[in-house]
Amino acid sequence: MNKTFIGYLQLMRPANLPTAAADVVAGMVLAGIAGNINQFSFLNFEFYLLFICLVMASVLLYAGGVVLNDVFDFQLDKKERPERPIPSGVVSLKSASIFGGALLMLGITLGFYVHILCGSLALLLALFILLYDGISKKHAFFGPINMGVCRGLNLLMGMSVFGTLLQWEYALIPVVYIAAITLISRGEVHGDNKRHIVFAGMLYTLVCIGLIVFHYANDGNTLQTIPFILLFAILIYRPLIKAYSNNSPENIKKAVIGGVLSIIVLDAVMAVGFSNWMVGIGILLLLPLSIILSKLFAVT
Repeated sequence: MNKTFIGYLQLMRPANLPTAAADVVAGMVLAGIAGNINQFSFLNFEFYLLFICLVMASVLLYAGGVVLNDVFDFQLDKKERPERPIPSGVVSLKSASIFGGALLMLGITLGFYVHILCGSLALLLALFILLYDGISKKHAFFGPINMGVCRGLNLLMGMSVFGTLLQWEYALIPVVYIAAITLISRGEVHGDNKRHIVFAGMLYTLVCIGLIVFHYANDGNTLQTIPFILLFAILIYRPLIKAYSNNSPENIKKAVIGGVLSIIVLDAVMAVGFSNWMVGIGILLLLPLSIILSKLFAVT
């Protein structure tokens, strides 16, 4: 396969893209799409078109964000990650900049095609992506929060499928969760981040409790979410504990990867509360895809 093509794929972090898709699918379920089958028949072409456009909008925005992240990190990567596509010369800095910008614009355009509210959220998401890539990631406090807000907006995009945001409070969950992962990643290169890991573990606990509380408060299907929450807890805490015990860059990286891939499980937990276990299993099917892609392409 063409080396340059592979370089562009590496820039987009293919293993992470199913997690973006899972966000908007969970958002649509939170909006009540599982209970509104009559409005969008599964034999209706319009349903599939809106569904695909919304998923693709999310995926393109995520891909554009990580591409531009490498663009902004060009000088740093020349020292710390010279094997990456831009510092290695596989993809030029200018080409990567144009590519990342085009992905963001396509994502925004598809968002507006679905609904003006969805498009507005896509535009806002793109702005927060650029804010993170260019400025806030350098700050210990604002960086993790900014990244979390991006995931929260992604979830809200899915919720906006009907033009309303009835369950907007659930967007707080990914804000806290992604902030925790971003904190862990601070030691990915040099290690020695036990304090961040402890704080991240506390945030993980807050997320698990928040999921149960939100489902219960909204008369959600709390009982069926329990197996999904247990799976989620195992997947995020196991590598985190290992990274704390042996605080090496390798173990920290595994904790970050585990956290990122488990976003799919988190989305399944949220979706089950407003549907049933079968919908949750459907979202979980994205997890093997992410795991397979993570063996071929870098997650972080």
